[in-house]
Amino acid sequence: MVDWINTVLQGLLLGGLYALFATGLSLSFGIMRLVNIAHGDMIVLAAYLAYAVVTHFGINPFVALLLIVPAMAAWGYVLQRVVLSRSLTGSILTPLMVTLGLSIITQNVLVSVFSADSRAIPAGGVETAAVPLGGGVTLGLYPLIVMATAIGVIVGLQLLLGRTELGRAFRATSDDQETAQLMGIDNRLLYGLAMAIAMGIVGLAGVYLGIRANFDPSAGPSHLIYAFEAVVIGGLGSLWGTLAGGMILGVSQSIGFRLDPGWGILASHLAFLAVLVLKPNGLFPRTRDR
Repeated sequence: MVDWINTVLQGLLLGGLYALFATGLSLSFGIMRLVNIAHGDMIVLAAYLAYAVVTHFGINPFVALLLIVPAMAAWGYVLQRVVLSRSLTGSILTPLMVTLGLSIITQNVLVSVFSADSRAIPAGGVETAAVPLGGGVTLGLYPLIVMATAIGVIVGLQLLLGRTELGRAFRATSDDQETAQLMGIDNRLLYGLAMAIAMGIVGLAGVYLGIRANFDPSAGPSHLIYAFEAVVIGGLGSLWGTLAGGMILGVSQSIGFRLDPGWGILASHLAFLAVLVLKPNGLFPRTRDR
């Protein structure tokens, strides 16, 4: 029984990492209606940047966040203003093709610079530390940090969207882009800021991924799938739903690995399909199921 409790708790905390994967994707889609195929590769890019900083300068990866998050935010702003903004004016397939090309380019650049070998970010043992709760039940210290970060990010975004002028501009643009422009909102600038915030969150996710597990240049698409599934399970536009979606993926994956090592990944995908069949709009959609 204790083993199963530990399994479920580990899965719930793993959901914090998947929520970080998904939050930036949810934000970019919610505001710009942009499905970023390169999202997973941007997570891996952030992980490699953190790996380079940590190994070259010998600093703690949590300190490296002070460099990686602003760098990824700046990259997101430039990427949106220079490349992605042009694709949003075309058909719905245009941004998909552009971000697919960006994904391929990113993977090849990472292979050229870092080789195809898998890497991991050393964190001084924090990733293996545990917090005993008694009765044989333990929680990993690092997953707790990741979950706390995910909750903090979502709370921060909720406050930004609900209580600031910038957040109101984001919501107005998301609801009706043309009317927002007529009211004097600069959509190009706003989209750049939205992508900067999304990529800043991606920077967080990339560093936490690199501390938790090995990564390589081809790992991006698998992380994109988890991000996409968490967004869909939670319901498009729901940040707390994204966290719930990540936790469902994490628990199902942990239970799957518990039952059989070959069932872990499949179990999370089956959970996604089950939710999609029962609740096509997700668990907490902004609109009702039809």
